[in-house]
Amino acid sequence: MASYDKPEVVERDAKDKEHKDDDKPEVAERDVKDKEHKDDDKPEVAERDVKDKEHKEDDKEEGKGGFLEKVKDFIHDIGEKIEGAIGFGKPTADVTGLHVNSINLEKAEFVIEILIKNPNPVPIPLIDINYLIESDGRKLISGLIPDAGTIKAHGEETVKIPVTLIYDDIKNTYSEIKPGSIIPYRIKVDLIVDVPVFGRITLPLEKTGEIPIPYKPDIDIEKIKFDRFSFEETVAVLHLKLENKNDFDLGLNDLDYEVWLCDESIGSVDLQKSANLVKNGITYIDIPITFRPKDFGSALWDMIRGKGTGYSMKGNINVDTPFGPMKLPITKEGGTTRIKKNKEDGGDDDDDDDEVS
Repeated sequence: MASYDKPEVVERDAKDKEHKDDDKPEVAERDVKDKEHKDDDKPEVAERDVKDKEHKEDDKEEGKGGFLEKVKDFIHDIGEKIEGAIGFGKPTADVTGLHVNSINLEKAEFVIEILIKNPNPVPIPLIDINYLIESDGRKLISGLIPDAGTIKAHGEETVKIPVTLIYDDIKNTYSEIKPGSIIPYRIKVDLIVDVPVFGRITLPLEKTGEIPIPYKPDIDIEKIKFDRFSFEETVAVLHLKLENKNDFDLGLNDLDYEVWLCDESIGSVDLQKSANLVKNGITYIDIPITFRPKDFGSALWDMIRGKGTGYSMKGNINVDTPFGPMKLPITKEGGTTRIKKNKEDGGDDDDDDDEVS
């Protein structure tokens, strides 16, 4: 019986071998697939590594920027605390006024006043003052004031800048600027100060307004009318004609001039009341005067006979203007007038007979 069992065992072994051989491709196929899966996973892992690296670099940059910002904020906070504790701060300044000292036909002298406030616990030096005055972009005058002083601690100072405008310089430089006109001005001032903590700083200031280019008024004796005539003392009234050629009114409040008839002085003239000389207009005023005809010599007989009598006037008028008081010269030479007496003194008192040329 042993001989019959062997072929069966051999056959079973052969089948088992076949089954094992059939299983090997399956295992190999699984190994290939597992390998493919592993290969597919590698790019994903690599991509994740790149992204993680980028995130780390971004976080690094963000952390670096954030650190710098924190440092800046810290320094700023410390600076503010020091400033608050010690009391340092920037000074302030303002143009508080422009005061005219004098204006005449030659020049205008005025003072620019600037108020500077120092909030610091120590004095601060006013290093330089630069100033410029212009009109419609045309430079009129400029200047520099070095070492202009010191502003006391926790105090204020009014700094005065004296300025002189020479009208001839302006008219020679800019021919379109005419006498009697009003021109706009702009004042620019730079104050340079040295402040602890802040260092050297510039305070820019500006002020605008108008200034006149004055023109002297014309004056004539329209006529002379006698109130009382005698050789010892004669009282007369001078009828004056004044022409204001300025673009602004003149408030006449005083006369300071002398009158000559026939080359003989008849004295000074006093203004009895004020008058307003309208801009670009003509105004008439009456001025009483007293003189002694017998002092005139032979010229007296020319006056009595009604012949032309020469006269001249020279002096000043004091006026008020929108820009301040002015003292303006008045001059008239080579004028001629005929003089008539009142009816009580033997004249015909006819205004038409009195002439001026």
